[in-house]
Amino acid sequence: MAREVEWTEAAWSDLEGVADYIARDSPHYAAAFVREIRDAARSLAYLAERGRVVPEFDDTSIRELFVRNYRLIYQVTKQVVVIIGFVHGARNLQALLERESSPLPGDIGKPEQ
Repeated sequence: MAREVEWTEAAWSDLEGVADYIARDSPHYAAAFVREIRDAARSLAYLAERGRVVPEFDDTSIRELFVRNYRLIYQVTKQVVVIIGFVHGARNLQALLERESSPLPGDIGKPEQ
């Protein structure tokens, strides 16, 4: 049975950012890159468990596929595959997660308005 494949806004935004960067030099290669990533994501509808479990998470439902130098990170449920991240393979995912979960310096002790 095929699952639905959905993208989080953050993951889609990350893909668009990479595509925009590539498009500065070659719109053609940027479009081809996006097609390749989207094809890989769509293929998860039928073979979601083929990706490896993401080592930074203690959750077997969170998996990843490597496409070129990028990690396509997704969560598998019975009916849906949700693309939750798209990051370059050289990035330290644990550091990114910690940074995103940390409050900004100006946010600490701010009074409610």
